[in-house]
Amino acid sequence: MKATVQTIQQIERALRKVATKFPENIENMVLTDIHIQAKPESGELLVFDDNDEELTRCVVEQWIDNKDEDFYQTIEPILCQCIQNLRELWDKVSILKPYSFVLIDEEKETVNDLFLVDDDTQILSGELLKGLDEELNVFLKDLLAD
Repeated sequence: MKATVQTIQQIERALRKVATKFPENIENMVLTDIHIQAKPESGELLVFDDNDEELTRCVVEQWIDNKDEDFYQTIEPILCQCIQNLRELWDKVSILKPYSFVLIDEEKETVNDLFLVDDDTQILSGELLKGLDEELNVFLKDLLAD
């Protein structure tokens, strides 16, 4: 599914609303991740904090009545791109780092980590642990060979 301009605008508007919940100049920074839930039947996009408190919601018209089995895998790059487009905004929110944007399903189970924000590092979906198994296997093999 190729996201329409309207879809990108709707998602980015919702993400901007999330950022307003954590204004920049707050002394007591919050410890939380941002959980993004997409509902393919209704097209709803909901955003929660770690306490399951709703931060915002919107309806993404392009997603209404979506019957794709791989719906979450299809929207993942769209969400990542929208989060990435607002990268400067995430540096200014009053959330303790590191924190993540997490895609969750309707049962609130984690589908995938979309974006990790740390002091010097911002990592997009899948890149966080990519290749870790191979690196650990090589390390272990080298360690045991000595």
